[in-house]
Amino acid sequence: MSAPFEALDSFLEEYLELPVRGRDGQMRTYRIEEPSAEDGLRIDRITTLAARLAAGGRTPDTPVLDDQQELDLYRMCLGDAYEDLKAELSWGAFKHVALTVMWWITSDRETAETFWKTGQLGKAPRNRAERRQASRGSSESGTASTTPSPASTSGTRAASRRRSRGGRGRPRS
Repeated sequence: MSAPFEALDSFLEEYLELPVRGRDGQMRTYRIEEPSAEDGLRIDRITTLAARLAAGGRTPDTPVLDDQQELDLYRMCLGDAYEDLKAELSWGAFKHVALTVMWWITSDRETAETFWKTGQLGKAPRNRAERRQASRGSSESGTASTTPSPASTSGTRAASRRRSRGGRGRPRS
């Protein structure tokens, strides 16, 4: 007879804690809670659509999301931290936080960590010299794309650690 399943809440991660320097220069750690099942499904559907367009090898004729839909996606990803982060951060930092959380929701913690550190997916250069060399050798912009890769759209996180419960989206100064 096999061992019983371990309780689901013993290994899934329910939040990310991201350290972010605000416009005032203060470092704050924001706790981003996992979205509801309904929002998680919406986020996964939006990113899957974008991945399918990208997998076709062509750039869509029109944006996948208009400006308001993009902000709505970020609001679903960031939950209660959305307003505080929007007020505290520049657009680039806000978008980086939101996309990191999106990768965590649609993929896993490791994918989110890679994006957090590099602003892109794939193998991260190990040191500053490698990062400079990689940026010189590429004609691509160093900015992040909101189009997920096809491999990141399964929506499963079987290997992810359990997110523990707590206050949603409030900075821990």
